[in-house]
Amino acid sequence: MIKKEDIKIVLDRLEASYPDAECALDHRNVFELIVAVSLSAQTTDVSVNKVTPALFAKYPDAESLAKADIKDLEDMLRTIGMYRNKAKNVKALGLALAENYGGEVPHDYNELVKLPGVGRKTANVVLSVGFGEQRIAVDTHVFRVSNRIGLVNEKDVLKTELKLMERIPKERWSKTHHSLIFHGRNCCSAKKPKCKECPILELCQYKDKEI
Repeated sequence: MIKKEDIKIVLDRLEASYPDAECALDHRNVFELIVAVSLSAQTTDVSVNKVTPALFAKYPDAESLAKADIKDLEDMLRTIGMYRNKAKNVKALGLALAENYGGEVPHDYNELVKLPGVGRKTANVVLSVGFGEQRIAVDTHVFRVSNRIGLVNEKDVLKTELKLMERIPKERWSKTHHSLIFHGRNCCSAKKPKCKECPILELCQYKDKEI
């Protein structure tokens, strides 16, 4: 793994390379954020951003989403992956928020993960982006990049999250999360990483990197 004393250098360089790294899901409030993140599983943020304007225009809050016709939701979400299951989940999410939380998104991890379609990643994104807490949400980019470059060396998402929390200063968790995502999208791609363009090349532990 990357030496502890080199972690700050890696994080500084990634942040300098992606100064505008932030949540790429369009949203105007925490309700829209939690719905958008729920919809983003196994599909791109770009795809989600194409369907959410019409979705939120018609269903702007938990109460209206809870009453939505499931077929209408399916039609609106048809262009994203697993749209039938996601339509069912977001309707159930709206119902749970309306019935149990007064239509508001709870500012509590344990309450968030009780919600339909909300797992660790979604809860951490909501707490970080929506409520300003320091959190590391491990999506496919964060998992791949953090293990590939050597910030951690873990085999599953939960262990990766816990190890990143251990190795990275808490005040940098949220920024690191976004920096790793942007690095994964723009340079350290899954199949053909652009190693010659990488700002952390000499510290990266990737064995097959292009030199």
